[in-house]
Amino acid sequence: MSVFNGLKFRKVYSPIHDLDPRVKFVYVCAIFVVTIIFWEILPLAVLFFLQIPFVSLAGVKREWFHSMRGALFLATIIFLTNFIFAFIGAGYVVTGKNLESAVAMTLRFIVLVESFSIFFLTTSPDHLGLALENTRVPYEMVFAFTTAVRFVPVLAEEAQTIMDAQKARGLELERGNLLKRIRSYIPILIPLIVSAIRRSLELAEAMESRAWGATKNRTNLYVLKMHKGDFVLIIMTIGVIAIASYARLFLPIPSVNELLTKLSSTARLLV
Repeated sequence: MSVFNGLKFRKVYSPIHDLDPRVKFVYVCAIFVVTIIFWEILPLAVLFFLQIPFVSLAGVKREWFHSMRGALFLATIIFLTNFIFAFIGAGYVVTGKNLESAVAMTLRFIVLVESFSIFFLTTSPDHLGLALENTRVPYEMVFAFTTAVRFVPVLAEEAQTIMDAQKARGLELERGNLLKRIRSYIPILIPLIVSAIRRSLELAEAMESRAWGATKNRTNLYVLKMHKGDFVLIIMTIGVIAIASYARLFLPIPSVNELLTKLSSTARLLV
């Protein structure tokens, strides 16, 4: 459940929090595109370490680390799936190319989780909704999206609370075969579904009591404005896209196996 902590906004005063959400979203989309066009480990590793300064400046190291740790399970599944299929396709032979390909696919997933986690940790749902409204997205869709962003971490925490309560009552989740483990989660899913329905009804009553949707011309408490930091991030985004496009089209990107081979040959020559 800790992976959903990466979707929960943390109100901290930092240069990253003060950035315009529209600019941050464009940057995240650029990282997403660059991550998709590369399938080598080296550029994906560069993209991973490129996000570390944002985490340090934002002051959300603990939450970011929990999000990365929560994504470790899915990353393991991605690695094993790619490695097993490559192993079978290569005639049941383990090769360095197959291993590197599986690691690259896993690292691609980690970079995507990392970038979107930083975005949601540093972007208020109110500012995100206002940014979507400014791009002419219908307010009903904006409200549904921001409500989901707000409630996903809340439901994740409630699911963890229910799990702890059921474990205290003697429920065993880690024992037995796969089918037994799936059945063990039924006492967790039922209270969680009931709680989600109760929350949705309370939200619907609160919206009706506040005459939601009665007026089409709405006003907002916040106004989005561009600052110097936003222009710096725009320049950085353009630079990342330009460098990535040039590297993809004109530069041969070596694999880790090729680098290790060159280093070993160079070491032999020096010896």
